[in-house]
Amino acid sequence: MTLKLTDRQRQILDLIRETITHSGFPPTRAEIAQSLGFRSANAAEDHLKALARKGAIELTAGASRGIRLVEDVPPSAPAIAQQPAQPSWSHMLLPLVGRVAAGSPILATEHVEREVGVDPGLFAQTPDFLLKVQGLSMRDAGILDGDLLAVRKTPEARPGQIVVARLGEEVTVKRLSRQNGRIQLLAENPDFAPIDVRPGDDFAIEGIAVGLIRTQALH
Repeated sequence: MTLKLTDRQRQILDLIRETITHSGFPPTRAEIAQSLGFRSANAAEDHLKALARKGAIELTAGASRGIRLVEDVPPSAPAIAQQPAQPSWSHMLLPLVGRVAAGSPILATEHVEREVGVDPGLFAQTPDFLLKVQGLSMRDAGILDGDLLAVRKTPEARPGQIVVARLGEEVTVKRLSRQNGRIQLLAENPDFAPIDVRPGDDFAIEGIAVGLIRTQALH
């Protein structure tokens, strides 16, 4: 794929690639600004958004290092091209979301506890964030209290998928059921009753589960 990039955009792209090659992680906006002489990180952010619009990179909201290179964009600097071939993403940093305040976006800065480096090859689909599981309502699906649920952000889901859903003032992890126009959020634990989503309820799907990271020791 041939992209029409400005000299500055190509310079930023090469800096991202070089930083990932040497450290395993992309640079922050502040590091890009410092390396290239920008007055602020906001200037770097504007260039990154332009690169994302052109398909050269992908950006993850809420992550200071949430920059992913698109594989088929060639480097312009010969020195980087001569580096030994290796994956451009040995790890990616995902925002870890804890408790979510009522009415605010799930990836709002105040909800992100930290960023966690993960191997993207662990998941069949690339996640956008990790959600710290609270409670045992999904125990029989193997999702336990304290686990980190890998979530791909999307407003749509198929019946039977495990979703992160917002209902009223609560964000919950449940299995989605749609039958005869009726929507239910089903627990995977007989101690928890199904949750009915009624017409007019403040309901939205925040994303679908694409994997799980267990943080507790096995007993």
